[in-house]
Amino acid sequence: MRLSRFFIDAPLSLGQHELPEAQAHYIGRVLRLAAGDAVQLFDGSGQEFRGELVEVGKKRVQVELREAFAGLAESPLRVHLGQGLSRGERMDWAIQKATELGAVEITPLVSERCEVRLKDERADKRLAHWRQVAISACEQCGRSVLPVIHAPVALADWQRQVEADLKLVLHPVAAPLASHARPGTLAFLIGPEGGLSDTEVESAKAAGFHAARLGPRVLRTETAPVVALSVAQQLWGDF
Repeated sequence: MRLSRFFIDAPLSLGQHELPEAQAHYIGRVLRLAAGDAVQLFDGSGQEFRGELVEVGKKRVQVELREAFAGLAESPLRVHLGQGLSRGERMDWAIQKATELGAVEITPLVSERCEVRLKDERADKRLAHWRQVAISACEQCGRSVLPVIHAPVALADWQRQVEADLKLVLHPVAAPLASHARPGTLAFLIGPEGGLSDTEVESAKAAGFHAARLGPRVLRTETAPVVALSVAQQLWGDF
């Protein structure tokens, strides 16, 4: 039977721990786990911990961690995904799947055809929401290290600042991914729902990006990162 696995946003060690309120509520009130049930926790450091619930109350859950071990190894290909901002579930989907597919950094990008504008408090709430999407994806897929979810930035700023052995902008008229040599680090630039403008593509090329295509069909903004990361992991990563 698969253990219930939870991310704890605090350093873990062997011994007893009182779990944060959010996890305590989920374990006790939603999953209805009880004292004596086994759990597995991780804190994003790459370590995993197995233990047993020793107290489950309405507001308090205590766990005793009895075993520590190395978590799932990260892909040798370190990918920074620059994803054009899209609305609602499309952005959540892109972040969730990019996390499952091993991206180590994800930056939402504000571009010319972007239909989403986030400011101040709303931007902070969306960033917290996207981080939780990534946490849930890590809990589900077995990753022991969380990807870094950056605050949204302007496309022009990101493409000037991002560093990688290979930087690619997806474009329907270009050489395929497989035509490039194996990189250790990779930056992917994917446009929003309306795509990138010709000016933005040329600007990316001037910043050191190479145009690359995934195939003959134009993919939606939320589909493109899934396909791009899958192909990259197959070519150069751990698939």
